[in-house]
Parts: sequence; C-alpha cells; structure tokens
Amino acid sequence: METELLICGYSYHAEPFYTNFKNGLSNYLFRLQVEGSSEVYARGRHYRMRGGDLLILKPGDEYDLRIEPAEPGGRVASGDYYLFCQGAWIDAWWNCSPRPAVSRIGTDERLLALWRNLLLEKRRGPREESAELSDCLLRALCLYVDRAMTETSRTDRTFFAALRLKRYIEEHATSTFKLEEAAQSVGLSLSRAVHLFKSCYGLTMIQYAIEIRLDAALERMKYSSMSLDQIAETCGFASYSYFHRVFRKKYGVSPARYRNSES
Repeated sequence: METELLICGYSYHAEPFYTNFKNGLSNYLFRLQVEGSSEVYARGRHYRMRGGDLLILKPGDEYDLRIEPAEPGGRVASGDYYLFCQGAWIDAWWNCSPRPAVSRIGTDERLLALWRNLLLEKRRGPREESAELSDCLLRALCLYVDRAMTETSRTDRTFFAALRLKRYIEEHATSTFKLEEAAQSVGLSLSRAVHLFKSCYGLTMIQYAIEIRLDAALERMKYSSMSLDQIAETCGFASYSYFHRVFRKKYGVSPARYRNSES
C-alpha cells in the first residue's frame, strides 16, 4: 500500500489535557476539531482551534496541544478526530499544493463519515483490518479535505454568507444560541439568513443544529462514559426529555436502548 494508517481515533476532553512533540512529529498528523476549543502551537504560531478547524502537519513539525477552560473557572470541552499516517502517496499529496497548518473547513457529515470508517477499520486490529480498505479511505479523506478547502476559499458573496452561517451553527450548536445571533454574525436580517440557509443547504438552521447535536450525542454515547443526562446537557439540548424525543424520532429507538445495543 502507498499509505499507512498508523493511529486513528476520536477524543473528547472534559478535563484539562496537554501534549507536546518538542522534537517534531515522526509522521503526518490530521486533527479535526468538531466541538469545543483547544490551543495549538505549530510551525512557529499559536492557533485557537474551534469546531470545524482542521490541523494538518508534516513529519518534523513541532506540535503542542493544550486543552483548558476558555476562561478562568469555565468548563473544559473539546472533541476531535485525529489520525497519524505515512506513505509515498501522502508525500505526493502533501507536495502537490501549499498546506496551511490550520484551515477552517467545517464538519461536513461526509468528511466525518470517512473519518469514522477509518476509525472503525483501525479498531479491527492487525488480524482483521484491511490495509487496502484503509488505504482507499485515507486517500478519499485527503481528497475530500482538498475539496473542502477549495469550497471555503470561494469568493462568491452569497455562497460565502451561507457558508459563514453554516460555520456559526457548527461552532455554537452544542450551546444555546439564537437565530438572530447567527444572522447578525454575517450581517444579514433574520428573514434573509433563514431563506439563504434553506436555499443553499435544504435544511432550516434549527434542523441543521439538531443534526449536529445528535451527531455529538452519538459520539459521546459510543466513546465516553458520560450519563445520558450529561450528554443531553453538553450537546445543547434544553432537557433530557427533548433529547429523548428528537433522538427517538430520528433513530427509532430511545437513547438508552441505542447505547445498550452499541455496548
């Protein structure tokens, strides 16, 4: 295979966390912040990572990650997908165009699906993992990253306003926010923002926020030991009963039953 997936996982931190590669990375690192925030030092710069920010680094790059409360006394919350990889194909992909350390690409469900499939394949272990399948999925993820970067660099004003609305929702979905605040963040009236978002993405802003909240809930149900009440609260649902209702409507089972089936 021309690529090798070394490590792939999902991390959620509710407590302070630190890591440092002072001597530089040995392999390529991809890290997608999907919720909360973190502080990263890479290539001589400090970055504040928020939901939708992608970090990609090459072998030899220094890397320092700090996850702390955004303000003194505040709560810690950071969720991300990450992977380490290497290979001739990755080398060629990296060198085909400039690669900024941090890019804002959003948390598109298709990109996350590729990452989750890589994670699940890696979890099979050496005896069951398909190196060929991992190779294909990793290449697809790299190419999808290229597409996401191209889309976010477009200068069409209407498209860019809709994209900024989408990014705002992705960043604030797991906390409480008002539609008026989302509209104000891009300089639009509420009615214009609502119409623009629906015409571009086929969902209302509230529907999209609920999709993000449910995705976050699924990740915590699978990969954390948080209670369902805690998951509902930290994913932006006003109450557990509301979380239960929208979860059951989408997946056909209660959160408790879903979690038990995954264990």
